[in-house]
Amino acid sequence: CVCVCVCVCPVSQPPVLTSVPSSFTAFSPMDMKLPCEASGNPTPTFRWVKDGQELDSEFVGSGTLTADVNKPLEWYAGFYRCYASNALGTAMTERVHVIVEPQPVLLKKQIVHKEAHEGESIVLSCNPPKSSTPPHIHWMDTRMFHIKQSSRVTTGVDGNLYFANVVKSDSRDDYTCHAQYMAASTILAEAPVNLTVLPSNNVVHGKKPHFFHPSGSHSAVSALRGQTVTLECIPRGLRTAQVMSWGGEVENYDRWLTFISITPNDDGEYECRASNSHGSTSHSFTVTVEAAPYWVKEPQNLQYAPGETVRLDCPADGIPTPTVSWSINGEPLSEVDEEPRRTVSNQVLILQDVRFSDTAVYQCQASNVHGSALANVFLFVVELPPQILSSDGVVYEVSEGGNVQMFCQSFGSPRPHIDAAPLLSDPRVSLLTDGTLELSNVSRSDSGIYTCSVTNSNLSITANLEVFERTTILQRPLEVRVRRGSSAMLDCSASTDPRLRDYQVVWRKDGHKIQDYTPKDRYTFFKNNTLKVSDVQVEDTAQYSCDVITRLDHTKATGSITVIAPPEPPSLLSLSNVEDWSLTLSWEPGPTHNSPTTEFIVEAREQQHGQEGEEEGRWKWAEFWRVPGDFDHTQLALHPYCSYRFRVIAVNQVGRSHPSDASDLHRTPPAVPKINPSGVRSNSTEPGTLIITWDELDKRSHNGPGFEYKVLYREADSPTTEWNVGSAKSPPFMVNNTGTYTPFEVMVQAVNAIGQGPKPQPEIGHSGEDIVVLLLLLLFIYLLTVVVFPAPGPPASLSFDSPSETSLILFWTPPAEPNGVLLGYVVQYQQGDPGQDTRHQMISDPSVTHMELDSLDSSSHYIFKVIARTAAGDGPPITRRGATLLDGVPPSNISINSGNTFFNLSWVPGERDRNHAHVFLGTDWSGGDWKHSEEVNSTQGFYILSGLKPGSRYRLMVAHGNVTLWTREAQTIGPVPWEVPGSFAAQGWLIGLISAIVLLILILLILCLIKRSKGGKYAVKDKEEKEVDSEARPMKDETFGEYRSKRSDSQGASLCGHSKLGSDDSLAEYGDSVDIQFNEDGSFIGQYSGRGPVAHGNESSGPASPDNAVPPPPIAPSMSSILNRPS
Repeated sequence: CVCVCVCVCPVSQPPVLTSVPSSFTAFSPMDMKLPCEASGNPTPTFRWVKDGQELDSEFVGSGTLTADVNKPLEWYAGFYRCYASNALGTAMTERVHVIVEPQPVLLKKQIVHKEAHEGESIVLSCNPPKSSTPPHIHWMDTRMFHIKQSSRVTTGVDGNLYFANVVKSDSRDDYTCHAQYMAASTILAEAPVNLTVLPSNNVVHGKKPHFFHPSGSHSAVSALRGQTVTLECIPRGLRTAQVMSWGGEVENYDRWLTFISITPNDDGEYECRASNSHGSTSHSFTVTVEAAPYWVKEPQNLQYAPGETVRLDCPADGIPTPTVSWSINGEPLSEVDEEPRRTVSNQVLILQDVRFSDTAVYQCQASNVHGSALANVFLFVVELPPQILSSDGVVYEVSEGGNVQMFCQSFGSPRPHIDAAPLLSDPRVSLLTDGTLELSNVSRSDSGIYTCSVTNSNLSITANLEVFERTTILQRPLEVRVRRGSSAMLDCSASTDPRLRDYQVVWRKDGHKIQDYTPKDRYTFFKNNTLKVSDVQVEDTAQYSCDVITRLDHTKATGSITVIAPPEPPSLLSLSNVEDWSLTLSWEPGPTHNSPTTEFIVEAREQQHGQEGEEEGRWKWAEFWRVPGDFDHTQLALHPYCSYRFRVIAVNQVGRSHPSDASDLHRTPPAVPKINPSGVRSNSTEPGTLIITWDELDKRSHNGPGFEYKVLYREADSPTTEWNVGSAKSPPFMVNNTGTYTPFEVMVQAVNAIGQGPKPQPEIGHSGEDIVVLLLLLLFIYLLTVVVFPAPGPPASLSFDSPSETSLILFWTPPAEPNGVLLGYVVQYQQGDPGQDTRHQMISDPSVTHMELDSLDSSSHYIFKVIARTAAGDGPPITRRGATLLDGVPPSNISINSGNTFFNLSWVPGERDRNHAHVFLGTDWSGGDWKHSEEVNSTQGFYILSGLKPGSRYRLMVAHGNVTLWTREAQTIGPVPWEVPGSFAAQGWLIGLISAIVLLILILLILCLIKRSKGGKYAVKDKEEKEVDSEARPMKDETFGEYRSKRSDSQGASLCGHSKLGSDDSLAEYGDSVDIQFNEDGSFIGQYSGRGPVAHGNESSGPASPDNAVPPPPIAPSMSSILNRPS
């Protein structure tokens, strides 16, 4: 019988610290806990040293030190170190400091009252009890809501609340400072501060920024490596300053520059600069970073065989450079027996020919003025046969391009050597000290079986390497810009190795994982890994990444969502540079929400003095001025004797902001009126009465108190007569006993208590008319006739102007035959061809001769009619067909015809293009100054650039604003010698010939008049009177009924040529073509002038007119047509 006994002996291990104490502050016995834990075999024992004295207690298994209830808390204040020991050595901790403090208590204080005027800077102090653990400060109100902070209202590092400038809304009685002591688990609230903001007139002037702190222009800041350091600049002034030029991670509305775990690389100069519209200020910082000792490389435990030489390194660094000291099992090297095999050189401990007795825990401590670093290193001297500890036949999987480590950890003393020479020729392969083979940037060809063997032994293991296809993202998320409230889609399509079927896609927003929210939330994840963000808001603007994760690799692609929205309204409106009738309005732009501000719209509520108390709806906000988006102020011209409030609206690509808060009320002083009323006219309806009326001035144009209208009038036939003067608060103004339809010169002047407006220009008006008028016939022949005026004729002309593609302005002139006093007009228009629905507009003011039509269809033509109206009824319409003008382009294809001293420039404008005003510029080839033409209408199709030198070469340019549209070179025609003819006045024969012709014509006219006067003896006169009374038949060819007799027909050519004496006896046939016109009182106003003048507005037949086919205005009626009117 054989008995085999197997003894399993645990491996010996020195003490290894697993939990160590750190310095802290204790406010109660509960806080007093110093951990000290270690592993080892045999089990370590623990002891504590306080202030250099060893405590009586010794602990086994756990060395954590807690408070004894029999000792006061103050006894535990001091410096502590823990030692853990077993048979293999002793490890020790760093020395730690325990501070003992009472619980912080706040003495009861009274409410603090503070006052400040608008625009002033103020600080609300917070003075909690001092502690070695500074509290976190929170400013809150009595409802425990945080005080809203901004670039204007900020909490400083010291806990005080800083107001760069105060506004009325800052007034409140519950500003409360709360101090939160995290270590003491205590929150203390100071007494509330009551802040009252008083009104001030100086708020409009603004102030240059200064700093609350730091003071001066430069500060030096020292810091230790690893600390969090904050540089602070808190400005004050009006308007609120913007802080810039930090150059780091800013916080607290750009007031703080924070370094998280500062390093020596952060050494250097930093500057903060604060600026507003009134100036700027700056402060510089010099940051110096030093360091307590730290490990460049953490020392490692070592295992050696007897007889080897051991080198113990202590790679520590610090600023300033630390000194290194060594201990063995917690005892300083200087207190241990000397050993010639042991030397220290350049912070390195060297042991030669080590023995089993050298097994121990060695301590390396690096120290400088800022602290120390301690490391425990275990040296184990042992002799053991080689072993491979890693498993055999392990399969390693890796994706293409990745790195892989195949383990072959060995154990033995002396340390076994791994043979990897054949593989190390590849630069991608490295062998680690523990035998691990590391392969980087793996490719598909690296797949296979690898063998690890120990030199001088038969020990080996194998490993199988499998290389998978790399995961790639096929469709990456894009840079998306969307409007607030819409949806955004981000795609993420990936390709993986077929063997890796299960993979995960994780979406992140600014590096934070987006959780899989419920369907009610705004994030939706589709099966194809697309992310949908619904109802996007400004806070959704961020970088978004999709991570495709497999069990072997992962890849990431990044896109973004930029949410654009209308800007926030401007704030902090202020008035400066105030003069009598102008001022500068300034404001602080609000956030633009990722779309730059294109312009600011200044709105005003303008009221005349003394009317501020009228109902709110009477004085509405109206657009006053527009300012480019890169400005934050503008100068405004104001009306005298008015009260103003302003507000500003910001505009960007998306839309308009809400209006800002209104500015303070501003009043302007009075002044004399600057303009007189327009539309001065007579509106007389009763005989013997003159009624003068006019268009009232807007009250904003009264310019002062005591406003009224000064009315001046006199008969027009007596220009030397003195003016009659009256006054009225409003139209009309009536004058009696003026006669029937008597012409008057009338003027209306605006006056107020300050003075009179500019001198007015007289207008012609008439007193009331009667129904009986006398018509004056030609050249001393009078015919007394009773006439009842019919309806008025059509307006004399009708033209158009098109300010936009959907609007059109009609312009017309009064009828050539008003046939009475005009009462107004009727405007009719219909879309397309006749038969469509017709729209009507009534105009009751006869002085109005234009009307704007909006919301028209730019793709359609319209038929327009304008009808004049009198007491007799509506007259016939004047009809035109037209359409709105379209936005065209400036001319570019320009033809040049050269003359001696000019260039004739021509082009073909678009049929319905709107005018693009431009300027022609020219300069001679020698490089002279550019010559500018006047602003040219692009629709006229031509322009003559004159005043040039003959035979000269010129550079020509067409400019529209600051943009050059066309350039060309051309040359004028050279001078040609020619003989200057004699003066026209010097040709005597020509003057004599003309004089003879004129004399002959006069003789013929006299003869014609003599023969014509004989025609009154014919019996046709009775016949004419019968025809006038009976209205029996119409006239032809403007003749007097049947005055064309056989006698005149047979007479043939007469001395008067084509005068057709007695037959075609109309006045229109004198002087080739004569237009005869009569005033309403029957007076003759015709002239021998051919066709009547073209009415204003029809001068051009070019493309500027919406309808080129505008017929000429109607000519004045002939005498026969007047007499043939129905009674």
